[in-house]
Amino acid sequence: MTEHSHRCIVANNFKITPDKGNIAGFLPDKKRFMKKSLLIIAIISLLAGCQTTTEQTSTQQAELLDHASPAQISEALSHAIQEPIEADEPPPVFDDVWERIRYQLSIPVPQNRPVVTERNYYQRHQSYLDRISKRAEPYLYFIVEEVEKREMPIEIALLPIVESAFDPFGYSHRSASGIWQFMPQTGERFDLKQNWWYDGRRDIVQSTRAALDYLTYLHKTLDGDWLNAIAAYNSGEGRVMRAIRKNRKKHLPTDFWSLDLPRETTAYVPKLLALSDLLMRQDEFKVKWNKIINAQVVDTIEVGTQIDLALAAEMAGISLTELYRLNPGFNRWATDPKGPHSLLLPLDKVEQFKTTLANTPMQERLRWQYYTVNKGDSLSVIAKKFDTNTSAIRTLNKLNGNIIRVGQQLLVPLSEGELKSEHLPTAVRKVANTTERSKKVHTVKSGDTLWDISREYDVTIKQLAAWNKLKPSSVLKLGQKLTIYKTQQQSKTAGLQSKERTITYKVRKGDSLARIANKFNVSIKDIVKWNSLAGQKYLHPGQKLKLKVNVQTT
Repeated sequence: MTEHSHRCIVANNFKITPDKGNIAGFLPDKKRFMKKSLLIIAIISLLAGCQTTTEQTSTQQAELLDHASPAQISEALSHAIQEPIEADEPPPVFDDVWERIRYQLSIPVPQNRPVVTERNYYQRHQSYLDRISKRAEPYLYFIVEEVEKREMPIEIALLPIVESAFDPFGYSHRSASGIWQFMPQTGERFDLKQNWWYDGRRDIVQSTRAALDYLTYLHKTLDGDWLNAIAAYNSGEGRVMRAIRKNRKKHLPTDFWSLDLPRETTAYVPKLLALSDLLMRQDEFKVKWNKIINAQVVDTIEVGTQIDLALAAEMAGISLTELYRLNPGFNRWATDPKGPHSLLLPLDKVEQFKTTLANTPMQERLRWQYYTVNKGDSLSVIAKKFDTNTSAIRTLNKLNGNIIRVGQQLLVPLSEGELKSEHLPTAVRKVANTTERSKKVHTVKSGDTLWDISREYDVTIKQLAAWNKLKPSSVLKLGQKLTIYKTQQQSKTAGLQSKERTITYKVRKGDSLARIANKFNVSIKDIVKWNSLAGQKYLHPGQKLKLKVNVQTT
């Protein structure tokens, strides 16, 4: 192989560009500039253009290189050669979201006692990881997409496990709520709407974006340290910043492991790192992360107006329970009159929902009935009776104030949905959760911590501490008795009373007596009797029927 051909081979591995930015530096010495420029051209030609140069040109360039000093060649190369060319590799394709996360894990995991302790716990509780995967299934793909879009560490996608175990209705005794456990004030700070109808802290889409906004802010505020930012998400930036200032005054390190932070926070970050380690080395630790398909399985649909959630579930062909699970931000039976009006729906149900919605007039997206004001009634009494609020009644009836008169007819909203604790997220659900629980007593064993016990009974540390008048940081004593309350699945509607109510139902296209009877849990015979329908074969759209239905109230 000749020297010339050897240079040609080398050239194939580099991207060559003359450094024009440095030419001005040669202008004072014209002769030196010309020589250096020719030298650069010679090198470029020999490296990059060797397949097309003539023999004469090649000889001239070789002579120029032969007479150049090593320093001159080195300097010329520094201007001519930028970087090796690296072939673009297509990104790997995964069919499992956990594998997609695993591939991108980047935060170093120290094998220290706090991390190992948390990892050992998770490793011993495969059933807990199974529950996590089940709960995260509808949401995890979206969260990963959002984290990647912002170029944040992928470990952030695991944070809802630490915060709420991916329970969308997770609620702490300190009033934190949702999978990201936003406190009310922090939620307001990041524009998460909270009112009688809706709580954005539980909205999967809105709370995820707000949480990532908050973490991005913390990362920037805390000098680009992600572990400190994650710690601050738990204890607040003020607490972490005070710890950093304290260490700086003492000339101590300011990394997470060196800071004096609350016990809950010192365990919080290790939990996240332990989960990351178990995901990275799942085979080594013999744990399984149940597959979650790496594809979009839900989509956000803008309805545009307030809608009865029971009707929305019917339009989509899903249960009301599933609708609330995907849209846990809604507190009531309908979306907020003032928005948001968007719904998260299974991807395979979106077209069906859109088609049905387009064929449903706006005035039929909510159920209304006329109510005659009785003696002793007030707007608040009527609102409570129909599980709505006074503002909704005022708006619907164009009332300027709260004054109503006996005999006046008011339009009031009425939901088609059954009030069951398994799908109502707040008021009714809270009654069910507090009245339908069984009391258990746990005797503290050697090595037990509040964290271990909380996970064993699938409750939060904060709940456990509150029930036993402890602090979350309390050290337990051997033999100590702890009270734990568990929801009784077999009596989910305890605490709710049945009440008969007469309603007016407007027949819609496609309705039949059988369908209406099934919807309101009454008999066809009763509908015929209440409405004197004997001998009438068909119902027609717009026809009004009186129904006596049992609704559950608190």
